[in-house]
This record gives sequence, structure tokens and C-alpha cells, in this order.
Amino acid sequence: MFSVTRLIHFCYGHRLLDYEGKCKHPHGHNGRIEITIETKGLDARGMVMDFGDIKKHVQSWVDEELDHKMLLNARDPLVEILRTLGEPVVTLEGNPTAENIAKHIFEYARGKKLPVSAVRLWETENSFAEYRAAP
Repeated sequence: MFSVTRLIHFCYGHRLLDYEGKCKHPHGHNGRIEITIETKGLDARGMVMDFGDIKKHVQSWVDEELDHKMLLNARDPLVEILRTLGEPVVTLEGNPTAENIAKHIFEYARGKKLPVSAVRLWETENSFAEYRAAP
């Protein structure tokens, strides 16, 4: 197998419901995504995928849909309040943990028919979560 990985940086806010640590309060992160594309063979150019194509398909979506947005659980009472105030909010079905955000990005890329094998979301410089394709 061949693979390529592109790094994507973005900023986001979130909070976790039903959680007793610091993350129960709204706060922000400077996140880093590693998106890995994997194929058995190379294309006619000798590539898995051009890095520019990953940028065009995924980074542009992250920049538009996730960067500088508040990511919240769909049942968080802050959703309606922030939207009423005109603040940009993105909702997830569960808590916006690093794990669920990585899965959200993975599913978007798969929906665009990209052969993504893994998405790793670095929430801090010391901690990341990864969502991978099922074997």
C-alpha cells in the first residue's frame, strides 16, 4: 500500500456535556489534522493523490465549515443561544471530542469518495485521537 498524509491546521471551540473536567466549559484549541489517503497503486503521475487535491477537497471544507467555529453536541443548550447571537456553530450528534471530530472529518472525506484510511486530530501538541477505516 502507498499513502500520503496532509496536515491541516484550524482553530475551534467546544465544550463537552455530561463531563466533569475542565472541558465542560467552553474553550478553544489550535487543532491539527493529519489526513491519510491510501491506495494499492499509484496513478499515471506516480502519486497516491496530489497534495493539492487533498487541499482542494478537504482543507477548503475545514476552512469553511470548521475553522473558527464552535463545535457542540446537537443537544447542547448553547447551540440556540449562540445561533441567536449570530455566532457560527457546528453540531455533532455526540460530544465534540477529538475522537468524534476526527470521525466527522473522515466521514466527510469518504463522502467525497477520497480513499482516506485515517484522520488524526491533534487537540493539543501532546494529545491526539484517530479515526481509521475498518479493516
